[in-house]
Amino acid sequence: MNLTRAGEYAVRCVLFLSLHEPSEIVNRKKISAAMDIPSQFLSKIAQRLSRGGLIVITQGSKGGYQLLRAPEEITLLDVIECVEGDIGLNTCILRPESCARTPGCPVHEVWDKARNALRQVLRAADFATLAAREKHSDSS
Repeated sequence: MNLTRAGEYAVRCVLFLSLHEPSEIVNRKKISAAMDIPSQFLSKIAQRLSRGGLIVITQGSKGGYQLLRAPEEITLLDVIECVEGDIGLNTCILRPESCARTPGCPVHEVWDKARNALRQVLRAADFATLAAREKHSDSS
């Protein structure tokens, strides 16, 4: 799995929002500058995160982005799948009907285990923990 630029920027955006109070609306330009995300690209990513139920977008001069759930309730898996779609290592895992070798392929089981392991690691990484690490690394 290769994370696209959109996926990477989405993770950065949610991480930055996780560093702020839940009630705080964080300005797009502030996120863009702090996390090195092109402002226009951030707008597009925010739309995906909003459609996925992870953030709310507030318009206007005091507008910006705000998490819809507590950081401890949002995982890396949530953000990545919101922006990238379902995580799979190859087509036969995501769409078994497209693989002529399924169900007898000996490699299918290995791909499936690898995908499940990756999903488990990403599901275990919540943004409260990641934000705490970010704060710690900034103070070091």
